[in-house]
Amino acid sequence: MRCALSLAGFLVAALMAAAPLPAQVLGFADLDGWSQDDHRAALQTFLTTCDKLKDDDWRPICRLGADVGPSDAAARQFFELLFRPVVIGTPPALFTGYYEPELSGSLTRTPRFSYPLYRKPPEMTDGQLWHPRSVIEGGILRGRGLELVWLDDPVEVYFLQVQGSGRIRLPDGRVMRVGYGGKNGHPYRSIGQELIRRGATMADVSAQDIKAWVRANPAAGRELLNTNPSFVFFRKLDDLAPGLGPIGAMGRPITAMRSVAIDPDFTPLGAPLWIEKHGRSPIRSLMVAQDTGGAIRGPQRADIFYGTGFDAGEAAGRIKDGGRMVLFLPIDRAYAMAPGG
Repeated sequence: MRCALSLAGFLVAALMAAAPLPAQVLGFADLDGWSQDDHRAALQTFLTTCDKLKDDDWRPICRLGADVGPSDAAARQFFELLFRPVVIGTPPALFTGYYEPELSGSLTRTPRFSYPLYRKPPEMTDGQLWHPRSVIEGGILRGRGLELVWLDDPVEVYFLQVQGSGRIRLPDGRVMRVGYGGKNGHPYRSIGQELIRRGATMADVSAQDIKAWVRANPAAGRELLNTNPSFVFFRKLDDLAPGLGPIGAMGRPITAMRSVAIDPDFTPLGAPLWIEKHGRSPIRSLMVAQDTGGAIRGPQRADIFYGTGFDAGEAAGRIKDGGRMVLFLPIDRAYAMAPGG
């Protein structure tokens, strides 16, 4: 969704070479709810990006995965034979949620639709530190023809940048898919954390509550949004079928409730992850690390993709729960990371 793919082998090697992190190999019996999951659905999601894992540990696993039979038992056996679960870092984990918004918009500016999504300026290169959000929102791009589509709510423009992709329903009924097209190089800063710094309680910083506050306080709301200097540009996704999810960091569509965004400095993109999320809506499920995000940092950190549209957004926006994240690694690699496991 928001950054380029890093090879799994390089990432795990980096983990081992850096300051030591706790690593513990578990048995599958140690995974809460393992036998109750839909292992076949998890395998199908894993295989959508498996060919992106090019090193020698993963290639034979991907070939074997493509030949697994249609039963859940066969899929479960595949994971149990070829992987070992490893806890990296120290739980509790922090789980949040994200989604693909579905919004109204127009290809031309109108009195209603007057807030643009921008394409990346041609003079801006990847990784370049460019103007911060406050300067861009101040109009530095205005009149350059970089507007991709116009929306009717500046708050939704901001949160679409946070999500990184969306569906825009045009006045004639067509749906335009947009995805991440680059960023201005500034680090992401949480406006929820900024509200807490200013005295709000944790109960007041769900996405829904932040949106309501910004809309009710337009001037102060704009100032709050600008405390996050990061700014995301978009591109039109012409060839993405309606039934598929948005494009993740591995260049493939992601899957609702099976794909997660992770920190690739600690978790290999493409690896399976066992998610034990606590809270009001517990999750015990095998997912796949197929995306990244500017706010996702650390070995026990994941953003769960909840799907598309309003209901997915309502569910994702209220998730901020603890639990445990367990990385599945090929057997030799797992024991190399935690030799005493």
